[in-house]
Amino acid sequence: MKKVMIKLESIEAVKEFVSEVTLCDYDVDLVSGRYAVDAKSIMGIFSLDLSNPIQLIARTEDVGDFFEKIKDFIVE
Repeated sequence: MKKVMIKLESIEAVKEFVSEVTLCDYDVDLVSGRYAVDAKSIMGIFSLDLSNPIQLIARTEDVGDFFEKIKDFIVE
């Protein structure tokens, strides 16, 4: 399991993010507070508080180049 914090600041950012996540063959979740949603669900993402960074959990040990593809959304 790999974790990283991301920030989705616009509708376009959410669309671009979801298009990258749907290419993953493993589960990816987003956690905001006590809520967790499937990162492949655009409706689920919009149910979260997007004004703050969100924790992304990739349920695999090998993320390959996935984190490189979403580097614009990753916050340190």
